[in-house]
Amino acid sequence: MKSFKKVLFIWLVLAACGEKLIEKPENLIPKDKMVMILQEMALINAAKGVNLGILKDNGVEPTTYVFEKFGIDSAQFVISDRYYASLPTEYEAIYTEVEASLEAKRIALEQEKKITDSLKLLENKRSKEGVLDSLKTKPAAVKDSLP
Repeated sequence: MKSFKKVLFIWLVLAACGEKLIEKPENLIPKDKMVMILQEMALINAAKGVNLGILKDNGVEPTTYVFEKFGIDSAQFVISDRYYASLPTEYEAIYTEVEASLEAKRIALEQEKKITDSLKLLENKRSKEGVLDSLKTKPAAVKDSLP
């Protein structure tokens, strides 16, 4: 009985390993382009979460916008995504790159915001000082009555 279980286990392992992966599609989206597409989708979905009304008011359908921007269609995206998902290490690498890119953008935007906020603060401070200077009275010049 133990030998039967071993044979069955080995047969199951071999059968699982012999499963054919998804073949590489002809119109496969290259990895670097896939990273940019997924990054854009993440950004547009975040925008959708913040204020969908703005997108609707401007006639922007998020998914269609991304597909048109990169010159692909939904079928090509789904086929490519499914292919990369069948290769776990490549799929993980793609998503790791997307995450790193989004994080770099977040850091850059935070730094830009700090600079903008500092400039606004400085401008407000200067404008307040200018108002105070204009309110100060200057002593009137005393004129001599003798020529």
